[in-house]
Amino acid sequence: MDWLTRMNRAIDYIEMNISGDIDLSEIASQACCSSHQFQRLFSFITDVTLAEYIRRRRLTLAAIDLLNSDAKVIDIALKYGYDSPVSFARAFQSMHRINPAMARQEGVALKAYPRLSFLISIKGAEAMNYRIETKEAFQVFGIERVFQTSGSGEGLTTPGGFWQQCHANGEVERLADNAGELPVDLSKDLFKVHAVCSYRKTEKDTFPYMLCAFKSYSSKTDGYLEIAIPSHTWAIFPSELFTWNQFNDSIESLYRRFYSEWLPTAGYEQVEGLEFEVYGGRDGSNYVELWFAVRKIS
Repeated sequence: MDWLTRMNRAIDYIEMNISGDIDLSEIASQACCSSHQFQRLFSFITDVTLAEYIRRRRLTLAAIDLLNSDAKVIDIALKYGYDSPVSFARAFQSMHRINPAMARQEGVALKAYPRLSFLISIKGAEAMNYRIETKEAFQVFGIERVFQTSGSGEGLTTPGGFWQQCHANGEVERLADNAGELPVDLSKDLFKVHAVCSYRKTEKDTFPYMLCAFKSYSSKTDGYLEIAIPSHTWAIFPSELFTWNQFNDSIESLYRRFYSEWLPTAGYEQVEGLEFEVYGGRDGSNYVELWFAVRKIS
């Protein structure tokens, strides 16, 4: 099954269950990936979160129901997952700029968000730098947190907040001091602390994220979690050099282009969402490489 078929099958599941319970894990399984992986992929491709897409579709259909039926507002609210007229009215007002009762007036302006369909888009485009490497099994060690797939997106509920906390309390520096020498097969431009995501199974709708160092003969791993990374083929995407104030734009551009341009057409698929953020620097500037564990689509 190709990438487009899997993504459109996930949208089909959403649409078939839009007025009922939508299981985020089931959406992801329709696309043959993890919940965390699918939600990241979805948001980078569409520029909207999965939760926001579902909200917009439900409020679009709720407006149509108000226009075309005599159903009570509370019944339409319950149909689309709102447990009270107040929460429904607030959401409806936020999107349509009117309250639900006014939607039945002739000539009133409403908004509609149509269902998504995933297609291949041909862009004239800027080249992407990447390489495919097969690496033997290796080990990393570090500090782990498990995050909710559908977290609030703020503070310590995100990997970004975790990085900030570990910089503030000195954990990043301590991990760098304990990293030792880099393994010989890695570039000496690399920093000592990196990050790895989705390297083990966790509870439903969660994912593991670790600030990590590559383990070598001189590493000091006492007190840290150690993880063995099996042999994989990796699709590796390096950024251009940047200063730290350009970091968010640089890494988001890599993710977006991987998901929206490379993955749909390259004949590969991700392996369980496993990926690394590998950091380095040269000539006074910084760069990041995103390593995605991949396999050829048979």
